[in-house]
Order: sequence, then structure tokens, then C-alpha cells
Amino acid sequence: MTTTTLAVLVPLLPFLGAAAGLLLGRTAPGFVRPLAVLPTLAAAVLAVLVASRQGGGRPIDAATQLTPTGSVPIDLALHLDGFAVLVAVLVGLVATCVQVYSTAYLKDDARYPSYAALVSLFTSAMLLVVYSGDLMVLLVGWEIMGICSYFLVGHYWETPEARAASLKAFLVTKLGDVPFLIGLFALAADTGTFRITGILAALNNGGLDHPTLIALLLLAGVAGKSAQFPLHTWLPDAMAGPTPVSALIHAATMVAAGIYFVARLLPVFAASAAALVVLAAMAAVTMIGSGLAALAQDDIKRVLAYSTIGQLGYMSGALAVGDRGAAVFHLLSHGAFKAVLFLSAGVVIHAAGTNSLAAMSRMSGLTKRIPDAFWTMTVALLALAAIPPFAGFFSKEAVLVAAEHTAFGDRDVAPAAAGWLVLVAGLTAAVLTAAYATRLWLLAFRGRGPEVADHGRQPAAMTSVLWVLAVPTIAFGLTTGVLVDWFDGHSLTPSLTTAVLSTGVGLVGGLVTYGAWRHTTAHAERPPVGAVAAHPDAEPALVEAEAITSHTAAYGTIAGAPDPSDPGRLLLGPLHRHAVTGFHLDALYTALFVRPTAAAAQLVRFLDREVVDTYVRGLGGIARGLGTLVRRAQTGNVQTYLGALLAGSLVLAIAAVVLANVYAGA
Repeated sequence: MTTTTLAVLVPLLPFLGAAAGLLLGRTAPGFVRPLAVLPTLAAAVLAVLVASRQGGGRPIDAATQLTPTGSVPIDLALHLDGFAVLVAVLVGLVATCVQVYSTAYLKDDARYPSYAALVSLFTSAMLLVVYSGDLMVLLVGWEIMGICSYFLVGHYWETPEARAASLKAFLVTKLGDVPFLIGLFALAADTGTFRITGILAALNNGGLDHPTLIALLLLAGVAGKSAQFPLHTWLPDAMAGPTPVSALIHAATMVAAGIYFVARLLPVFAASAAALVVLAAMAAVTMIGSGLAALAQDDIKRVLAYSTIGQLGYMSGALAVGDRGAAVFHLLSHGAFKAVLFLSAGVVIHAAGTNSLAAMSRMSGLTKRIPDAFWTMTVALLALAAIPPFAGFFSKEAVLVAAEHTAFGDRDVAPAAAGWLVLVAGLTAAVLTAAYATRLWLLAFRGRGPEVADHGRQPAAMTSVLWVLAVPTIAFGLTTGVLVDWFDGHSLTPSLTTAVLSTGVGLVGGLVTYGAWRHTTAHAERPPVGAVAAHPDAEPALVEAEAITSHTAAYGTIAGAPDPSDPGRLLLGPLHRHAVTGFHLDALYTALFVRPTAAAAQLVRFLDREVVDTYVRGLGGIARGLGTLVRRAQTGNVQTYLGALLAGSLVLAIAAVVLANVYAGA
């Protein structure tokens, strides 16, 4: 079987599994779990086989015309380079682990068949984005992921948090997709093709007529899909969905799609120095802002959500300085350890019966109850904090090295200003990342108080995948020398200067947080007002849904908690109340966009009901009045009809005589 055929099967198998799962979900429920896991597992195995055959060599291209358009053709095309095949392996691995994990996490969920089918469709769409060589076909996968996220984030639709989060995710990403679509058409108009290879060839031959405009339009879509400032606000709220969905979105699919798109078309963005500076500024604000916000969150999943936004900022920063190898390297590394973090968080929430770090800090014995989640989450948090020798250290160093070279003029792909922005923000974010990772670990696993209820070992389907994903979390960074050919052939090894500097500031951030925690633990005996825990004996998905609802009911918000023992509150000081709300961006957008839009809708409603409908009702009244008059003449009396006929004839005769005399006199 050829490599091209295998590549076609990779996105096709999960799609067929999704279709079969939906068809058989009610009639043959026993087939639902095999149809969820096996096609995704087969796709992951085939993705590994495709990657081994491609081997980091020359890209493999294949295409057939999908439909004639009369102008720019649309092709069903594959473009398999080193980046594509490695990202496909990540997607397949994480999706398989998520499907296996979900079989236990949503064991008794009545909507599991539709959930599993949507996860398979989500996976298929991302694989289509990864392998596609035509931007219009890529757009299909791009939009399918958007609608899948709407349904999956809203899985617990009984809760108001899930309903609001799913709608917000859909609308905010669509807000970015509108200029994104315009940018795709503008790019095709300038180059005469939607094929990625054709676009890159056109750039080499003559460039673009409107590079800055096209790049900025495309960046709007990337900001929405990959949750970058200012369109990042949907991602923390999307934590209202099931934890396996969070793992899939954050680690390997939706938010990675925007970064991957820019990496694929980096020469388009590099054609505009202004666009690279804008991307660097966007990445810098995202890295620092998300780090501060993560340090203030009480919901364990929201901490991880803001950490994802920050790590995506690192990837955007690498792209802003023109190094797509570093960006994709960090995308792969982050995908592994972020999947571990979210799936471990699901185990923690189930065992503790709450998603509140404030409540967990008043419990003890959690590490003994869930040793698998404890150890794998510890490893993943070390990788997140970029502590050597874990994968996050090597990939984050690759980003900082690229920024350093650009800032000091060793590379001229991007302006030096972009390099300095990314370098300074990256080092600042390294401190914040180590701080919130340390805070999460201390509050979750070093709590003091009554022991967590023991309700047995967690299901093997949930714990086994943690160790599978822990392997690349530990070892992937050590493969930089082996995978050079897959990353444009240039080295991704860290430099001594940035390695010492970033590790040093990270250790400072962790130690300062530890000191703040030791200082605030005196308050730990006083529980935060309204701290509650859900029933730990229920299935994990139900525990999570109850935890989300109870957290909002207790504290008035899913984000924060009035906890005097929180070291984040001490470290942030007066900034804490702003950081916990995401610096009031939601309130700002509500004031600037939501309320004016709602007011305009009310005005249109008033005009439609009170003005337009008034005229319509008036015309209807006139017609009814005329009908009433005519109806009165319809008596059914023949004599009346004959009298009216004779009277009318007499009137017509008199009128004819009068008119004849008038014309004769004239």
C-alpha cells in the first residue's frame, strides 16, 4: 500500500467510526465503544507508519481536482512534510488516549454514543487540516472542528455554565473566521491557487500584492482558533465541558490548528515585517497575561486552560521570529504533557469530589488515593515549568533561542523588535509558569485536613493512558538530535545562555511560590466560605458536572474563591482581583460589543413590531373593511341584484349621454 493511500486512510478511519457510531448508537450500543477506540487507534498506527515512510525527507504531494470553479480550482490534495506527519502522530496518539479514557470517564452517560462519535469526527477534522495540501479542503476541517467543539463543550447542557461556554466558544471563533475566510480568498486571488505548494511557489517567484493585509486577516482567524489575545476568552470558559474533551482541544486539535496553519504558510507571514511584529506583540501579551490569570484561578482546569493560552503564546512567538521548527517542536511537546495534565486533572476531580483548589488544599491523602495521577501530573508540571530534562525544557528553549538570535541580529527573517518582544515576554512568562505550576501542585497534593474519601482505585482505562502519555513527556525532548530532518534540518538544541537564564528564573518563580505557600498555610484551617464537594462515589463525569455547578453556587463564579491561604493571592496582591477575571476582558467586550448588539437587536425588534407590523396590520384592516362592505351587498336576494344591475346600467347610460354632449359642444 502506497504512502499516499495510507495517508488518505488516516483521517478517513475516524470519520467512518463516527458515522458508524451514530448509526449504531441506539440499535447496537455494545458496538459503540469499539467503534470509538479501534478506528482512532488504527489511524494513529497508520500515522506512525506514514511518518516513518516520509522519514523527514522531501515532501510527498498528491492531488486530484475536487471540482471545477471557473477560476481558482479546488483540489483534494495531500502535502506530507516532516511537520505534517509528526503532528498527525500526536493527534492520533492523544485522540486514542482520550477515547480510551472516556470509556471509563463517561461509563454510564446516556449521551456517550453521540459524544464518542463527535470526538472521532473532531479527530478526523484535525487530521484533515494536518494532511491537506489545499486551503479550501483545510477550511472544511477547520470549520468542522468549530461545530464539534460547540457540541462537546456543551455536553453537560443541563448546566448553565456549559450552555454559555459552548455558545461563547462558537461565536468567538466564528468572529475570527470571518476575516480568516476573506484572507484565504485574497491569498488565492494574489497567487491564483489554493494549493499550499502553489502559494509558496508564487511567493518565491513574485511575492504577494497585499502581504500585510492578507497576513493580518489570516491572523484574526488564528487568534480565534488558537486562543490568542484578544480572542482567547472562550478557552477558559470551555472548561465547562468534560475533561477528556478539554484534553483533546488543548493538546492536539482545535487550538493547535491555528499554530499549525501559520507554520505551514510561514513565508506568507514573513513577507510582511509588520505582520510579524503584530504577531510578536500578540504573543507577548498572551504569554504574560495568561500567566498572571493562571496564578489567580481556583478551578484546577481553568489554571490549565490559561497555561495552554500561554504555551500557545510561546508557539506564536517562535513563528513571529520566523522559526517554525521551534514552534512545531513546542506544539508536539506541549501536546504530550498538556494531555497528561488534563487527564490527570479528571482523576483528581473524581477523587476529591471538587474542582476547587481551595477545597483540595483542605484535604489530605490525595496522593495515596491516586498515585498514578499524582506522579504523572508531577512529571507533566515539571515539563510545563521547563525543568530539565523533561520535554518542555527543550521545546521552550528552542523558542527562546530563536528569539535570542533574532533579537541580536543573528537571523534576519523577522525584525529585531519581534525578537526582543518574544525574548523578554518568554522569560517573564517562564517565571509565571513555574509559579502557577508550583501553586497548583501544592494546593492539590499538599493539602491539610480530613482525608479524602476512599472509593477504590481509579479505572485502569483512565490511569493507563496517563503513563502512555508520560513517556513522550519525559523523553521527547531527548530526540532533538534524531528528528532534525523533520524540523527543516536545523538544530533545536538549547544554548547555554538561555538555558541557564530561563531555568534560573523558573526556579526562582517556583521557590518564591513555595515560600508564599508556607507563609499562607496558617490560614488553611479556615475553609473558604461556601467550600463544597460533590459526591465522590458517582461516575467521574457526573462528579465533574456537580463540581462545576457547586463551585459557581458557592463562590458566585467558576474562576475564583475567597481563600486567604492561596499563595497566588499573596503573590499578586491588588492585581489578584483583576487577574481572576481575566483582566475584565469579558466585561469590556460585553460593554463594547454585546450590549450595543443587543440594543440594536431590540431596536430592530421594535421597528419590526411597532412600525412595519403597523403598516401591515393597517393594510390588512383596509382589506377587511372593504370585504365587509362588499359582503353586505351579497344578500342572496335576486330582486336586489336585478335592481342594482338596472341602477348601474342607468348610471352608465346617463354618464355616456353627458360625455357625448360634452364632446359635441367642444
